[in-house]
Amino acid sequence: MPIKNRFAETHAEITAWRRHLHQHPELMFDLPETSKFVEEKLRSFGITDITTGIAETGVVAVIEGQSNTSGRTIGLRADMDALPITEATGLPHASKNPGKMHACGHDGHTAMLLGAAQYLAETRNFDGRVVLIFQPAEEGGGGGNVMVQEGLMDRWGIDEVYGMHNMPGHPTGQFAIREGALLAAADEFAITLTGQGGHAAAPHEAVDTNLAAAHVMIALQSIASRNTDPLKQVVVSVCTLRSDTDSHNVLPHQVLLRGTVRTLDPEVQDLAERRLHDLTRLTAEAHQCRAEIDYQRGYPVTRNHADQTRFAAEAADKVTPGTDRDTPPIMAGEDFSYMLNARPGAYIMIGNGEGATVHHPEYDFDDAAIPAGCSWFAQVVEDRLARA
Repeated sequence: MPIKNRFAETHAEITAWRRHLHQHPELMFDLPETSKFVEEKLRSFGITDITTGIAETGVVAVIEGQSNTSGRTIGLRADMDALPITEATGLPHASKNPGKMHACGHDGHTAMLLGAAQYLAETRNFDGRVVLIFQPAEEGGGGGNVMVQEGLMDRWGIDEVYGMHNMPGHPTGQFAIREGALLAAADEFAITLTGQGGHAAAPHEAVDTNLAAAHVMIALQSIASRNTDPLKQVVVSVCTLRSDTDSHNVLPHQVLLRGTVRTLDPEVQDLAERRLHDLTRLTAEAHQCRAEIDYQRGYPVTRNHADQTRFAAEAADKVTPGTDRDTPPIMAGEDFSYMLNARPGAYIMIGNGEGATVHHPEYDFDDAAIPAGCSWFAQVVEDRLARA
């Protein structure tokens, strides 16, 4: 079955929802207008079983099928939050909220799930229940974990859970998935190096924390190049380097380095954390500095379950044939991982075409992907909860 005709008919309407969301981005758990918009749309579809305030601004809604002899419940999830980025697209629907931007396509994810909700509420051509999960704070806040901790799976009796994310560089509307680890564990670290500030013209009378920081940054790259099995993946990135001075002639007393460690394997994750501590401490000592290290485990690996991955791929092939069933793992993180740790399920990627990648100020979700994304959500429900 190709893209459902209903979504060709409602494409312009759903696109308008997506662009409205894009113009009004909100961050983390602080999504009052986004949540209100989602709730209003759900009620306009005739859905009455709606709960708000889950994980502060999350929305959960239930659609009952024409029958429920199966007693089964499928969860469908979309994330709603934006990023603290200043948009540079120049588009007519660009962000109206300074310093905030839907630079990861969550506006598209939310719009596609709303489109599927509208269709499912109209047809109800399934045997069981669908739980629509609109989640806040995917971008660093762990909103998925908060929803699980607040009883999402048990309270709504969810048996399986499915989610979707757009994929720049992949043909628009085409799907990609893999069994097992699809997205990485995402840890964070902050390293504070303390030395002795001084005059740049007399470095011998100071302890140069900038020099120590440079050597720490280089040393950390040996975790991937010399400590890890070359057949296993790890990324160690220092993303912030900030000193306590911005002067051209002062050696800073203190320097802060912040970054991330991405892994797909628990043993590699343990190794990377241990070596980061050792390399930082010993390198700092070699440069007469004191190192303070704050290492935080972040989102776990997003790991697709075998049966649900096969099913998700089959549903995708019915929408747009040619699903990539062995797409390479991506070293980005995703807090849908918490939901997959709580229940069987699968996370699939949908192509966003050529253009800027996610988290870029010129990124925009490709509205041409909307019919395929909506169709996939609906196909998952109608196949997984097929009526006898």
